Amino acid sequence: MEPLPVESLQRKADDSLLLTGIEKNLGDFSLKVEKLSISFPGIYGIIGPNGSGKSTLAKIMAGLLKVDRGSIKSNGLGERDITFLSRKPYMMDDTVYNNLVYPLKVRNIKPDPGRCAAYLDRMGFSQRGKQKARSLSGGEQQKLALLRALIFKPLLIIADEAMTAMDMDSLDLFETMILENQKKEPIIWVFISHQMPQIRRLCDHVFFMYNGKVETEGSTEEIFSRLSCVNPRLGQYLQSYGGGIARKVEGI
Repeated sequence: MEPLPVESLQRKADDSLLLTGIEKNLGDFSLKVEKLSISFPGIYGIIGPNGSGKSTLAKIMAGLLKVDRGSIKSNGLGERDITFLSRKPYMMDDTVYNNLVYPLKVRNIKPDPGRCAAYLDRMGFSQRGKQKARSLSGGEQQKLALLRALIFKPLLIIADEAMTAMDMDSLDLFETMILENQKKEPIIWVFISHQMPQIRRLCDHVFFMYNGKVETEGSTEEIFSRLSCVNPRLGQYLQSYGGGIARKVEGI
């Protein structure tokens, strides 16, 4: 299948996030991140056991949670350049098509009929544009949410377990689509996932979190090889979630 037509955009080289001295308390849980840098462009992964603070950190990065202490610098990134995808996406009580184009309408961007049709066709929605979005299955809603995120061309997409309900064919299509778009119009992606094969296939850089802190970070190759031996908790996590301790295969 041919890549989707994507118009060129002017990107700033300094589009990035820098979190310094971040603290956030939620009940008995405390998030403490001394420093975390997300540079433009790139595909990042945040991994770690349940309760380690991944989703809390992601919501802070997306501007959905305010910190108790610390600073967040978002050079070149405005609120409308960032979108957050969750495991259970919100669907308006409207059609598939109107859910898809909603981000364009709120930004006063006229939908391109050809591009919208190409997106719907790519994910098997070409005959379902008038169907109610809330009648879709969980996996189909996740697909529509990802298309809806891509349609307005954000600079930063944060996906928190946003592909967990998709079947393997849909997952493969989206991974291909993401990598295609990164070659044509690179942006920042942040994936939070327990699916280690997906992290290895997509990500350039990975952060490992444990007990509210970023314990280890490095290139994907380093995380799955050298660093997994240096940090026992990382090594145990990778083995528990099918990551093993092996190098990322180039080109996958």
